[in-house]
Amino acid sequence: MNDTQSLHHVFILMGVSGSGKSAVASGVAQRTGAAFLDGDFLHPRSNITKMASGHALNDEDRKPWLKALNDAAFAMQRTNEVSLIVCSALKKQYRDMLREGNQCLHFLYLKGDYELIESRLKARKGHFFKPQMLVTQFETLEEPTKAENDVYEIDISMPLDDVIESAIKTINSVTQKTFEGEMV
Repeated sequence: MNDTQSLHHVFILMGVSGSGKSAVASGVAQRTGAAFLDGDFLHPRSNITKMASGHALNDEDRKPWLKALNDAAFAMQRTNEVSLIVCSALKKQYRDMLREGNQCLHFLYLKGDYELIESRLKARKGHFFKPQMLVTQFETLEEPTKAENDVYEIDISMPLDDVIESAIKTINSVTQKTFEGEMV
């Protein structure tokens, strides 16, 4: 990868269902011109069929999807200064698969408590919501630890515009640090 590409960054917006990943990514992309990909679009047909029949995906089902996301992150990093990918990335092993071979990949962890996210899911218009789905998401979530120094926590208890601004400030801080580090 050449020097210009090494300054390009991919941010995975991660968190449980209802944390606002798509809304925040869309808002950040609109305000900054960043490239944006909803990771759900890369699920293989077998995963879509399984989910449509009401069955949850397991780790084995997710492997080809995570590989496709890893490849997408690599491609986006080559062509965009800042790219955003929406992916729940609930487990550390998923985040590790996304990191593999991708320099300058970071995670924005959209963090909120169960009650907040449940209230937002219930308020969604035209969205099917089963409380057990959220319980399962929180049970699956392996919150990032300090050892994952490429994960930045974003508090989602604020209004959406403030969450978007917080994400933009974090992205700018990360990209500026890398730029200054590259220049030294």
